[in-house]
Amino acid sequence: MSANTVAVTDGSFESDVLKAEGAVLVDFWAEWCGPCKMIAPALDEIGAEYKDRVKVAKVNIDENPEAPTRYGVRSIPTLIVFRDGKPVAQKTGALPKSQLKAWIDSAL
Repeated sequence: MSANTVAVTDGSFESDVLKAEGAVLVDFWAEWCGPCKMIAPALDEIGAEYKDRVKVAKVNIDENPEAPTRYGVRSIPTLIVFRDGKPVAQKTGALPKSQLKAWIDSAL
C-alpha cells in the first residue's frame, strides 16, 4: 500500500470515508483474491496521481465484514466512489488502469 492509500476498518469507515472531505475511492478486497492483487498497483498509482482529487481507501472484507455488507458487496474487487458520505459510483471486477481512471473521472 502506498502513502496515498489508506487501510480502512469497520471501526474507522465512518471517519475515513463517510465523513471525509472530498471524494473517496473504496476498494473492497481480500488477501486471497487474485484480481484484487492484480489491480492493487494501479490503485496505488491512481492514489498518487489523484491525491488532490480523491483518497484511495482499502477495506479487507475478511477482517471487516460490516461495511461490505452495508453496501451490498457480493463479489470482489468492488470499487465504490463516495462523495460527501454517499456512494456515487460502483464498479465490480478488475479493470486496466486506463479504464479505472476513466471511470473515476466520470464519477468525479
